[in-house]
Amino acid sequence: MIRTGTFFVTLLFLVALNGGCGSKTGDETNENRGESTAAEAQAENRAAEQGAKDEMTAKDSSGREIATLGAGCYWCIEAVLQQVQGVEKIESGFMGGEIENPSYEEVCSGTTGHAEVVQVTFDPEELPFEHLLEWFWKLHDPTTLNRQGNDVGTQYRSVIFWHDDAQRLAARKSKEKAAPKFSSPIVTEISPATTFYKAKESHQDYYRRNKNQGYCRFVIAPKLQKLDLDH
Repeated sequence: MIRTGTFFVTLLFLVALNGGCGSKTGDETNENRGESTAAEAQAENRAAEQGAKDEMTAKDSSGREIATLGAGCYWCIEAVLQQVQGVEKIESGFMGGEIENPSYEEVCSGTTGHAEVVQVTFDPEELPFEHLLEWFWKLHDPTTLNRQGNDVGTQYRSVIFWHDDAQRLAARKSKEKAAPKFSSPIVTEISPATTFYKAKESHQDYYRRNKNQGYCRFVIAPKLQKLDLDH
């Protein structure tokens, strides 16, 4: 993740002018689109198989629901969803990889297979999962494969990790509904949730605690402004 240094802050400023880390790049090739579509289909097939084997649930005993979403840098996702009514708790972390308890540095290397995600606890009576996904589509560009702005790598992929079959079906329906809003195909994966690994404490509630940091000023703040949220 590009976050420090005068040179890179300048680059981030240029990215921010074009809508932050969720800006559309328009440079995805037809080959990449084909590869992403195939990978997406494989992920959904694995999801269906997993759902048939396991009795997964998205709700806890109090009726609160959990959603796990990847849309580039988890600091960006967290900063947006913290302001959505019905969201009660957000934790930044990692999911979907091949090793246990990965460090931030290991995930950033792009070798573990994990995605940066936020795990969201929300009240489905106040914020239905479908409405949460509407924010998901708005807060990033789901048509760029393994990339959001200058954040590049599989750890920044667009992904919805579902926790039960209802979420899986809702995610697929929401993706189809969102597709006409974009000029390029959506490459978002829809995969079964696996173990969530919480990121270190200094990466939690990051934007609120670090508003003067370069990445926050030149990437996250413009995104919040674009979405008409407090920044």
